[in-house]
Amino acid sequence: MKSIVLLISGRGSNMEAIVHAAIPGARIAAVISNRPDAAGLAFAASQGIATAVIDHTQHADRAAFDAALAEAIDAHGADLVVLAGFMRVLTEAFVRRYEGRLLNIHPSLLPAFAGLHTHRRALECGVRVHGATVHFVTAELDRGPVVIQAAVPVLPDDEEATLAARVLAEEHRIYPQAVRWFVEDRLTLEGGSVRVRGEPPAGAALCVPALELQG
Repeated sequence: MKSIVLLISGRGSNMEAIVHAAIPGARIAAVISNRPDAAGLAFAASQGIATAVIDHTQHADRAAFDAALAEAIDAHGADLVVLAGFMRVLTEAFVRRYEGRLLNIHPSLLPAFAGLHTHRRALECGVRVHGATVHFVTAELDRGPVVIQAAVPVLPDDEEATLAARVLAEEHRIYPQAVRWFVEDRLTLEGGSVRVRGEPPAGAALCVPALELQG
């Protein structure tokens, strides 16, 4: 049984998706937030999951906050730490502490659109395909080894909100899958890339707009 600690800053919809997945061999040990008003804390408590708040505003600097956060995580014996809408940039020391067992999800097809406002930037750039990426966290922001990605089409009438909703639906599918692979010991880091043991073969290429069949 692997112990998982989830970190949130708000509603925590990806946290909910992972909890609802009821992954065999996984125990959600705790949900921790840096914000006392994070809505996801109430959901976690309703599921009988331990919750805690490590308020970043109550610490002198990032290093002090990260040290307190690590202490709270380690109290639950975490095998895996999952960032599920955790809106804090972590220090290099924190990332090193959990190297190889710290996952994040980002709302773009990394390395495209690292950082904030990904959906707005995707629309401004006129890309035809957007999506989400689960990756291991490294000291370089949004540059860690990719575990799994999901792509969605960008439709002609999309606005930021509609595109964000389409991507979020895929996030709720791929994040539990990535956690499941970790719990099953199927993820291996090799030279900065992730290998999935028993990975199914890739499907047909995604083309947006779709290819027209020639007679």
